[in-house]
Amino acid sequence: MNVNEGIRAREVRVIGPDGEQIGIKPIREALELAQQHNLDLVNVAPNAKPPVCRIMDFGKYKFEQSKKEKEARKNQKVINVKEVRFSPTIDEHDYQTKLRSAIKFLEKGDKVKASVRFRGRQIAHADLGKRVLERLAQEAEQVAIMEKPPRMEGRSMVVILAPRNDK
Repeated sequence: MNVNEGIRAREVRVIGPDGEQIGIKPIREALELAQQHNLDLVNVAPNAKPPVCRIMDFGKYKFEQSKKEKEARKNQKVINVKEVRFSPTIDEHDYQTKLRSAIKFLEKGDKVKASVRFRGRQIAHADLGKRVLERLAQEAEQVAIMEKPPRMEGRSMVVILAPRNDK
């Protein structure tokens, strides 16, 4: 943003410190007006014809902008993707343990990427892996929705579960 002597236009449309339109003035006059108010002349719309400049306290303006950005960053929700790996021939107890950890991640607000890794000739029985992932999605449906259905990615089958927003 151009300020004071950094503004290169001959004529500018000037807006006063209270937001009132002053009119189109030569740059020298506009700078003098700003100095009379002990404020800065800030180019707020450089692409307009003629450019629009506002008389304001530039330091205070930059401070307010940084405060707004900080506030916006604070209110952002970071979503992590946690991965839970299964095998196509998983035992019942192992399955229940991994289901509990997946549900715990979903309740915390994270997404879960559940994958079944096929080793060797297991890839011939992709239907077993699909069954495991569909069962997981069905048993976790109180806390999750299936964002992406089971699909093959190389030697693994992947499903992505996202937390429900029914709060």
